[in-house]
Amino acid sequence: MKILLVYAHPEPRSLNAALRDVAIKELEDQGHEVRVSDLYAEAWQSQVNRADFPLLAPDARLVVVAASKEAFEADALTPDVSAEIEKLRWADALILQFPIWWYAMPAILKGWVDRVFAYGFAYGVGEHSDKWWGDRFGQGTLVGKRAMLIVTTGGWEEHYGARGINGPIDDLLFPINHGILYYPGYDVLPPFVAYRVDGLDAGGFEPTAERLRERMRTLATTPPIPYRQQNGGDYLIPSLHLRPELGDPGATGFGLHVAGGRNQEAGGAAKSNMSVD
Repeated sequence: MKILLVYAHPEPRSLNAALRDVAIKELEDQGHEVRVSDLYAEAWQSQVNRADFPLLAPDARLVVVAASKEAFEADALTPDVSAEIEKLRWADALILQFPIWWYAMPAILKGWVDRVFAYGFAYGVGEHSDKWWGDRFGQGTLVGKRAMLIVTTGGWEEHYGARGINGPIDDLLFPINHGILYYPGYDVLPPFVAYRVDGLDAGGFEPTAERLRERMRTLATTPPIPYRQQNGGDYLIPSLHLRPELGDPGATGFGLHVAGGRNQEAGGAAKSNMSVD
């Protein structure tokens, strides 16, 4: 497989960096080809601005969706964005690796998504009608490819169970797994999450590293999270409400959008403030 690992951590001596190296080595030992986008090392521009759209007239109002569409269709995106899009086209699998800071990915990685997931590439594709609502959530440009998260947190695993104060890891990562990765068509694998990393010593690192090696060894075979396909009949169009006969009566929440109920995956959680590693 060809694998793109998009990495977001500012410290080369961090636990994240060590885990990145473990993942790359295991993937390469398995015969995979790996490319890395190291966002902090490359000083990635995180904010969308007018400079992203060279075709936009100086006196024109910036409407990001429209400007992105025009630039993508004219092959006029900036070189850094175009290079990342080509990597995504090249890769059979995408791995996003980051520490969870304040319940989310670092801003630099969100900025990578904002700029690289251009209109016409990752969204805004397919027809919209009374029977089909765009090629997304199970369809799209990146259908047939795999994606997963490698994340670290300083929080305890117990804090992220169904009754934990931070809520379930599935809910915390749903906007990324479902809203960013599944949206343009990726088959999204359960995340790899390392807990309590702020206090992880050398003795605790190796079991975590071995768990990550095992996930890398099974990257091609791990069943994806069974998200419901938007245009597959589970949702009413154009309201995009889940059909009333699906899911438990009266139930709400992200778990409804996983076929068979909430996906349960051992191995992940986030922290209520910041993970330093």
